Amino acid sequence: MSYGNASTHQEVTLDDVVITVVMARVTDFFGFFVYAIASALVFPVIFFPHLDPVVGTLWSFAIFSLAFFARPVASFLGREIQRKIGRAGKITLALMLLGTSTVTIGLLPTYEKIGIMAPVLLAVFRIIQGLGIGGAWDGITLQLKAVAPKEREGLYGMVPQLGGPIGFCVAAALFYVLTGFLTEEEFYSYGWRFAFFAVMAVNVVSLFARLRLLTTDFVRDDETLLRSAPPRTLIPNEWRTILLSALLPLSSYALFHMVTVFPLSYSLLFTERPISDILMLQLVGGTLAIGAVIVSGILADRFTKRTVLFLSCGLITALCLTITTVESAPAIYIIFGFIVLGLSYGQSSSIVPNRFRPEYRYSGSALATNLSWLFGAAFAPLVGLFLAWQFGLWATTIYLMSGVVMTLLALVMLQKRKAQGEG
Repeated sequence: MSYGNASTHQEVTLDDVVITVVMARVTDFFGFFVYAIASALVFPVIFFPHLDPVVGTLWSFAIFSLAFFARPVASFLGREIQRKIGRAGKITLALMLLGTSTVTIGLLPTYEKIGIMAPVLLAVFRIIQGLGIGGAWDGITLQLKAVAPKEREGLYGMVPQLGGPIGFCVAAALFYVLTGFLTEEEFYSYGWRFAFFAVMAVNVVSLFARLRLLTTDFVRDDETLLRSAPPRTLIPNEWRTILLSALLPLSSYALFHMVTVFPLSYSLLFTERPISDILMLQLVGGTLAIGAVIVSGILADRFTKRTVLFLSCGLITALCLTITTVESAPAIYIIFGFIVLGLSYGQSSSIVPNRFRPEYRYSGSALATNLSWLFGAAFAPLVGLFLAWQFGLWATTIYLMSGVVMTLLALVMLQKRKAQGEG
C-alpha cells in the first residue's frame, strides 16, 4: 500500500508510517525517561542538597509533575498555532521547544552555585518541556489506525505503544553506562548532562521523519480525520468520550512510573543496593515489556481489546501483592511489573479514539491523551514515594489500585454506551 504526491515525488508506504510512528514515540519517550530517571537519581542531589534526601526527592518529583499540567494547555494552544502556521509548523515549533528546554536543563547551574534559583529554573523549563510534548501531537497514530487491516487492528494499535518500553530501555541504558563508568563525583558534576544533550539529537531525527509524512498525501488524503476542532464545540459535544478516553488508560499509566521511577528512588533512599543493579533489572524488564506489548496486539485480535484490559487489571492487582519485594528481592516486582505493563500499555490508548466522531477525533484524542497522563502518571512517583516513606511499601498499592478502579469504571461505561448504541 502506498501513497504518493506527484508534485514532490514522495512515496510513502504503510511500512514507512509504522517505522516513523515507532521512531517518533521512541524519541519522545527517550527524552521523557531521561528526565524521569534524572528526577530520581540526580536532581535531589544537585538541586535540593540542603534538604533531607527523601524530602529533596519529593520536591524533585513535584517538579516532574509540572509538565503534565502543561500538556492539556498545549493541546488548546496548539490548535491556534496550527491554524496560523500549519500542522508541520506547529510540530516543528513544539519539538524545538522541547529540545531546547531539555538541553537547557542539562546546562543549568546547581543549587551550590545560584541557590534557590536553580530549582526555580528547573521548574520553569520543566513546564516548557510539557508545552513542547503536548504540542507535538501529530495525529499520525490515528492515520495508522485508519489504514490498518480490520482483522489486525490490535496489532497495529500496539505499534505506537512500543515507543514506551523501547524509549525507557535506551534512557536506562544510557544512565547505566554513565553511573557505571564514571565516579560519583564525575557523574553528578557533568556526566548526567550528556543524557540531556542526547535528547536534542534524537529529536532532530524524529522531526525530519515526521515532517516527511506530514507533507505527503498519506496525511493529506483525510483532512477530516486530522481536523482540529475548536474547544467550544469539542467539549460540549464530546466530553463523555474525552472523559472515557482519559480514564481508560489510568491503570497502565500509573503502573508506568511505579515500575520505572519508583524502584530507583526507593532503592537509592532506603536500601544499600547499587543503583546499577536496579537499572539492569529494569533493562531486562523493559526488554520483556517490548515483547508483552506485541503479545497484547495478538491477544486483542484473537479476543478483544477489552479482554486484554480486563486481564491487565487483574494482573496489576496481583502485582500489588509483590510490592514488598522491592526492598528484599526487587527482581520479582520489577520483572513481573514490566511484563504486566507491556500487556496493559499495549492496548490502553487504542480502544477509544474511533468512538470520537471523525471531525473531533484529532483534537479529542490529543486532549484525552494529555489528560490521561496528568491523571494517571503525573503524581505516581511523588505519591508512591510519600506513601512508602510514611506508611511502608504496602501503602503504594493504594495508588496502583486507584488506577485499576478507574480503568474498570471506564470499561463498564464503554460497555454501557455500546449497549445503548452510542459507540
